[in-house]
Amino acid sequence: MKLAITGGAGFLGYHLCNELSDKFEEIFVLDIAGIDNREYPLNAKYFNVDVRNQDQLNNVFKNADVVIHAAAALPLWKERDIFDININGTRNVLEAAKNNSVKRVVYVSSTAVYGIPKEHPLYEDSRLMGVGPYGESKIKAEEICQQYRDKGIIVSIIRPKSFIGTGRLGVFQILYDWIESGKKIPIIGTGENLYQLLDVEDLVDAIYLLITSPEQKVNDCFNVGAQKFNTVKEDVGALCDYAATGARVMPTPAWAVKFFLTLFDKLHLSPLYKWIYATADKDSFVSSDKIISKLGWSPKYSNKDALIKSYKWYLEHKKELGISGITHRVAWKQGILALAKRFL
Repeated sequence: MKLAITGGAGFLGYHLCNELSDKFEEIFVLDIAGIDNREYPLNAKYFNVDVRNQDQLNNVFKNADVVIHAAAALPLWKERDIFDININGTRNVLEAAKNNSVKRVVYVSSTAVYGIPKEHPLYEDSRLMGVGPYGESKIKAEEICQQYRDKGIIVSIIRPKSFIGTGRLGVFQILYDWIESGKKIPIIGTGENLYQLLDVEDLVDAIYLLITSPEQKVNDCFNVGAQKFNTVKEDVGALCDYAATGARVMPTPAWAVKFFLTLFDKLHLSPLYKWIYATADKDSFVSSDKIISKLGWSPKYSNKDALIKSYKWYLEHKKELGISGITHRVAWKQGILALAKRFL
């Protein structure tokens, strides 16, 4: 079988290519960003493809058996690009899949579609109310997936919690930098809220089940998140204890911090976008019972395990890291947070 992955140069795409390389004859890596061939398996072939260009998608999909649609514009991108890539791009991917008789498509959505609900855990049939353009665009994209199911395509929708692992930088690199520096780690609110994460290896395992399980089981929507997680204070505190740098968790008044982060966000002085600071002091966890019972998914990593594994990778590779861009595979400029770091 041959697998096509949109967003193949991204953090998830990189892991999908490497962890599934022995499962497929060829893997087609589609992205507008280039890749370093040394980081990818020998059976991975790169295509400079924009999901907004259906002709380019058609040219690649004519040889594909399965498509994982992981390409997305992230929350820090311009609003018009978020809607264009996440909505129109998803429609193009599904249309190209239909045109080329692709057997099934896995769409990587997000738990951002749930917004900031008051009740937890969240189930696949919980109310959808996205936060900002990113969450809204993901809801619209899921609606398009349903339209193409009605046209006869098997489309699995997976909603992962924030996923981390080896190679994950972005906002987590900021946390790791502060911990390595032995700083106080300000958390929004008391830190007593439950906040679920997910290791990228467990996410790849879930996606592979969607590719290989019987069609009648996977033409559906599935949440995925770590099964073992504690409060923010406990999980970040455990990472601080592991680092042994003197870093420690510092609770803060949520209303005051959110006010300033909202202001800094609007002034483009902070890398933290609304979804991060709006949910940071709230419970945020989903039920993975459906994918566990229906497909037999079994995650290997807890929040603590995933954080420590990701932090260890950061320490081993920090000298190689540049600071540029707004994707999960690069370090982000800390903006005004770098100034705050000096006083903590």
